[in-house]
Amino acid sequence: MEETYDLFTLKTQCMNFLNYAYLGIDKTSRKAFVVDPSWDVSQMIRILESHGATLEAVLLTHSHFDHTNMVKKLEMLYHPAVYLSRTEADYYKYQCKRLRTVEDMDRIQIGDSEITCLVTPGHTQGSVCYWGEDHLFSGDTIFIEGCGLCDSAGGSAEDMFYSIHRLIRLIPPSARVFPGHSFGDPPGKTMSYLYEKNLYFQIDDLNHFVNYRNRKNNGRVFDFK
Repeated sequence: MEETYDLFTLKTQCMNFLNYAYLGIDKTSRKAFVVDPSWDVSQMIRILESHGATLEAVLLTHSHFDHTNMVKKLEMLYHPAVYLSRTEADYYKYQCKRLRTVEDMDRIQIGDSEITCLVTPGHTQGSVCYWGEDHLFSGDTIFIEGCGLCDSAGGSAEDMFYSIHRLIRLIPPSARVFPGHSFGDPPGKTMSYLYEKNLYFQIDDLNHFVNYRNRKNNGRVFDFK
């Protein structure tokens, strides 16, 4: 099936934080969405202007500051709807002017493009992955090389185990994964690549998964690339 939107990968940085945001522009309507706008929106603004597009939606995978810090600026510039899971907004008291909360399996329509919301707790209480066509925007739920930390408020390694196994069941092997951070592998690897290379995809025992995810000797936590 032909893709209904063009996708642009945006890499941004503040000190030692390197984040990835993703801009999708619907081919028919020129309406756009951005996933997890962070640190610098100048790249995104240039792309929107050069393609004659308008920003209609901000899709937040979770409420951590490094994934949400450009929301208010975008609200002032473009007045987009801002989507976040109801669980995440309620648990962390996240607020912004144009917030619209979503539930699991809700669908967001942007022009001819449809995005499905998958609530995937683990990194936070109400983390969401957004599934559009053959793209999975995974935030800090899954990375190409691993999965997000589960030791902050509302996080749960047990929830992460079930969220990952749900994604394995739902998302086709050919779908490409676009996470919020990279630890060496570039965004856009297929799910089938993660089956082979991502250790957390290979752990079938819950207790083993929880103990390994919560280990204290992980030296790569913020080794962003």
